[in-house]
Amino acid sequence: MKTEKRYWAPIESKFGDFAAWVDGEGRLLRFNLRSKGAAHIDPLAEKNDKALRDVQKQVAQYDNGKRQDFDLELAWEGPPFHQKVWALLTKIPFGVTTTYGALAARLGKPQASRAVGAANGANPIALVVPCHRVIGSNSKLTGFGGGLPMKQALLEHEARVSGKRLDLFG
Repeated sequence: MKTEKRYWAPIESKFGDFAAWVDGEGRLLRFNLRSKGAAHIDPLAEKNDKALRDVQKQVAQYDNGKRQDFDLELAWEGPPFHQKVWALLTKIPFGVTTTYGALAARLGKPQASRAVGAANGANPIALVVPCHRVIGSNSKLTGFGGGLPMKQALLEHEARVSGKRLDLFG
């Protein structure tokens, strides 16, 4: 059985030092909000900045307010319910927040907000699949793999770039 090539590289951002992985076809497999220990996450992946150049470029454009939507082919793996949630996350517009309950309702499962939260927390392609745009029903920031200060910084950045008001604490 042939093992498919995978590559990883650090991704520098004004929001932190990230890491990302792509397959041999350049499809994004994983995006971590921390680069620490990245070399050990997938020991078979080869460190290769060139293979991740497009990801690095698009993150830099996002950082600079020049990109609101990522244009990367995604290859996430996970349970079918999680994949449905992740697909919904990609439809949350830049500069807009929603709640776990609203996502559950869109899935036709209004009682599944906790399951949506679990799927959101398991998102393997953070930032690009914008789980940071999901907040609590009380308009408060809730769990985020990069930490709540980073989540707030990302949301403030998007509000500033899009010209929308971010009112989480009013």
